[in-house]
Amino acid sequence: MSCGDPHETDCGDVLAEVYLYLDLECADDRRSLIRDHLDECSPCLREFGIEQEVKALVARCCGSELAPAELKSRLRLKLSELVVNAEARELRTE
Repeated sequence: MSCGDPHETDCGDVLAEVYLYLDLECADDRRSLIRDHLDECSPCLREFGIEQEVKALVARCCGSELAPAELKSRLRLKLSELVVNAEARELRTE
């Protein structure tokens, strides 16, 4: 996904790392770059809001259960594929 505006950090990179950002699993300097990008890019901020809601829903449904590392990896891969597919559809409609 790209909003078409130039940013220090690419929109696709930000959205690919949004779960790491939400889970506080990325380095402080990377968190700062992502936060700055979200502050200036409303399309990414809107997408980030959706991601926050999904994360909150999963937390409510699963409580304090921890997902296995393999499941996390598979989910991240699937989400990456969905982002790529959405970008491809977006490019075809332009």
